Amino acid sequence: MSIQAETEPRRLIVGMTGASGAIYGVRLLQLLQQTDVETHLVLSKSAKITLAQELDIKVSDVLALADVVHQAENIGATISSGSFATMGMIIAPCSMRSMAEISSGATSSLVTRAADVVLKERRRLVLMVRETPLHLGHLRSMVAVTEMGGIVYPPVPAFYAKPSSIDQMVDQTLGRVLDLFAIKTDVVRRWEGLTPSKSRDQ
Repeated sequence: MSIQAETEPRRLIVGMTGASGAIYGVRLLQLLQQTDVETHLVLSKSAKITLAQELDIKVSDVLALADVVHQAENIGATISSGSFATMGMIIAPCSMRSMAEISSGATSSLVTRAADVVLKERRRLVLMVRETPLHLGHLRSMVAVTEMGGIVYPPVPAFYAKPSSIDQMVDQTLGRVLDLFAIKTDVVRRWEGLTPSKSRDQ
């Protein structure tokens, strides 16, 4: 796994696709605003539709959360080349179609092209796939992406953190995703071992 040079701007690509779970992409951008990481955002057409359905936020407001915005049709964007140094890419949420494109290498948009570049450059790729139940084709795509070096990270809640709201649940998951890039946040409740069980006499 390559590591971006310390002297370069720390850049992270954020992709959003049309799977349910737009809140993960939006909150991810908000968390990254609190860091020194330069964010490069690319939304699929379907992601814009999902945003309108799931959140009370305008697409323009989401775009404003990123340092740089790329159009999904712009195959000539900087992030389509491996010579443009980045830490890697997170796709949140990631649709099964996008994962299938990435697993096959037959990319059709800048979202999946950028992911393909991240893989070929041996950088970190995290796919927050949001689908259930899974059929065999989904599972095979997950295996293929994993074999190529990607990380399949379904946003499964960590109940040991005892989240009291959806926001806390989302933050816990995203904090653990950012752990994979050594990006520090203060939103993760860390596991500290089992609480000693009370005896029957207590």
